[in-house]
Amino acid sequence: MILRTALKWYLWTIKSNWKITKVLYISYDGMTDPLGQSQVLPYIAGLSKKGYEFHLISFEKMDRFKLHKKHIRKFCEDNDIKWHPQDYQLNGGLKNTIMQVRHMRKIALFLHKNHDFKIIHCRSYISALVGLKMKRKLGVKFIFDMRGFWADERIDGNIWSLSSPIYKAIYKYFKQKEIQFFAESDYTISLTENGKNEILSWKEFTTNPPKIKIIPCCVDLDLFDPSKITKIDKQELKQSLEIPEDSLVLGYVGSIGTWYMLSEMLDYFRCLKESNPNALFLFVSGENSEMIKSEAKKHGINQDSIRVTSTLHDKVPLHISIFDHSIFFIRASFSKKASSPTKQGEIMAMGVPLICNSYIGDTDRIVEKYKSGIVIDKFDNITYAGNLIDPSNFDPLKISAGAKNYFSLDKGISSYLAVYKSVCE
Repeated sequence: MILRTALKWYLWTIKSNWKITKVLYISYDGMTDPLGQSQVLPYIAGLSKKGYEFHLISFEKMDRFKLHKKHIRKFCEDNDIKWHPQDYQLNGGLKNTIMQVRHMRKIALFLHKNHDFKIIHCRSYISALVGLKMKRKLGVKFIFDMRGFWADERIDGNIWSLSSPIYKAIYKYFKQKEIQFFAESDYTISLTENGKNEILSWKEFTTNPPKIKIIPCCVDLDLFDPSKITKIDKQELKQSLEIPEDSLVLGYVGSIGTWYMLSEMLDYFRCLKESNPNALFLFVSGENSEMIKSEAKKHGINQDSIRVTSTLHDKVPLHISIFDHSIFFIRASFSKKASSPTKQGEIMAMGVPLICNSYIGDTDRIVEKYKSGIVIDKFDNITYAGNLIDPSNFDPLKISAGAKNYFSLDKGISSYLAVYKSVCE
């Protein structure tokens, strides 16, 4: 009893004298969203174990928040993360966004007054508006986690139109702020080498380049571990999805949204089906199944060859494990130089070969370096027919090793840790 009391006193003394660095992390994306769960929380949890105390502001879509708030709150409590979820307003346009930025700034200032943050870590451009202001006024170290060329994504994705005077003014505003974010942040995080090189080529940074660290969208290799999935697990999943054992499964994982080229991916599958009648296309996605099947029908594909299912993030590895090979085609544009598709690391971690297109961030370079699939640069039937993946030509262990080398979550956490230490010096 005396020994136990003495040990508690000793540990309390160490903790009392251990200066904890307090960090405010701001995300306009929600933690109940899939990206929040895969690309924010794991990093913060890892860094919180390295002596950093996190307060997390996120903006949550109420439908997802109601479904997943208990799970996220428990994760945060287990990892000593102080979560401050806010209501993300879906409607209201520009006026509403301005009000939410003001609300974000108000919450950030309130928390800073009570906790005296050393670092403010801002995910993407909306959050960075608050981070830059706090750096200028309060001297807080500012990390700009850019995630991509956000303003250009709005143009390239036809969300904003430069023919509109309002959107043209908004675009110009954010391009000006973008230069300020890079110039005044204590560190910028880029997802890709391609994105970093683009920034450093700008005339504004000829003589005084910003500090940029490349950290791609990493993968939790403890979760995406093919060795943890049994043959029986795969058989049961295939049975539940009515996938015959002799099927050649082409898989797609994730949402389709603005950038992913569903029509072209279906054309590729049609060529695959002509070559292998047992081919089947499995979509692991929250997208409407009828929309996907209707689009497949337009491309002359029998709906019996299409499967659409959705699942929670922790079940995604099992679903990928029944892919024989996977696919994603992304519409190339200037903004995609800075894009790192989350699904690439997840697919590679499971040892599954990939068919994808070039000119998307560092994707083609990674595929070629780790011999993890095929890259195409044209979208036509001749190109598809000449680039049908034969899974037997790829080594799953080498593909998984490539993911461990490039996309490891532990490696990503170590990179963030190096950035945090640098800005605190």
